[in-house]
Amino acid sequence: MDSLTHIALGACLGEAFSGRTVGRKALLWGIVAQSIPDIDFIASSCMDTPSALLAHRGFTHSILFAIIITTIMASLANRWHRRHNISYSYWLFFFAVAILSHLFLDTFNNYGVGLLEPFQHSRISFNTLYVADPFFSTAPGIAMVMLLALKQKNIRRKFWWKFGLGISGLYLCYCVINKSIIDSDVKNIFARESIHYTRYFTTPAPLQNWLWFVVAGNDSGYYTGYRSVFDHTNKLHLEYFPRNAFLLDSVRNKKEVQQLISFSQQFYTIEKREDTLVFNDLRFGQVIGWQDPKEEFAFHYYLYPPIDNRLVVQRGRFAKWNNESLQTFFQRIKGD
Repeated sequence: MDSLTHIALGACLGEAFSGRTVGRKALLWGIVAQSIPDIDFIASSCMDTPSALLAHRGFTHSILFAIIITTIMASLANRWHRRHNISYSYWLFFFAVAILSHLFLDTFNNYGVGLLEPFQHSRISFNTLYVADPFFSTAPGIAMVMLLALKQKNIRRKFWWKFGLGISGLYLCYCVINKSIIDSDVKNIFARESIHYTRYFTTPAPLQNWLWFVVAGNDSGYYTGYRSVFDHTNKLHLEYFPRNAFLLDSVRNKKEVQQLISFSQQFYTIEKREDTLVFNDLRFGQVIGWQDPKEEFAFHYYLYPPIDNRLVVQRGRFAKWNNESLQTFFQRIKGD
């Protein structure tokens, strides 16, 4: 999830666990605990882009890191709040919940989380929730503001932390149901149209959970399309993108290429734009693919010649959004 969402959820968790005992300091502890796995940005800022992509949500999003940092933070909190008579085991439980919930939520995004680092390098991703979904984040955001505004002994504080955590939790369950609907519909369509694939995923289009981006294919190439939970037809418009892996022949042994392939989890295509060789990671969708199914992919990395790749994950994500693309976006959400 985005950083602001983690901050808001952390504040709600802090209030839930020890707000009545340590006051607003509980919100601060929750915010720090929910945010600390994203400390990897410090190291990744000193790396080249491919290395930074693999470092983010790597070790600091692992179970091992969660165990280590939970122990450290519990020890610090126990020492600083001894006069509040809160047991060390209670602090351990609080920080474990706060930090592990961060890892748990991030697995629902399409970036992937290295839960088993450093022993196993595969990423876990359920592709269920867009990384910045205002429908998920609004309730905990409002709750955090209210918790900061209300006095410590105000009885309404309990309502607000429950509101922030409860509404976001219910929305997450709703998103899981939406994904189940989409996957069932898409797989039935593929079976009916005899479309064979060895790799497949669906993930929400930006900022919501009703319109989904679909990718299916193999080493030869991938079909992409969009499906709304409100679609009533048994058809799915698909666009085919050849993988063009042969274009990597001259650069395949380069470290950056191997890192990009690993990061993409094999969901990639290669294209040549005049004299430029481009690596596309399909997991992050297209710029405005619901309007133009042949649109470029949001994640495209310039292999040659070297061009600025620092914002590669969200390069041009909203560059072509305008009134027309927004209207088609909302129309597509409504369904066919």
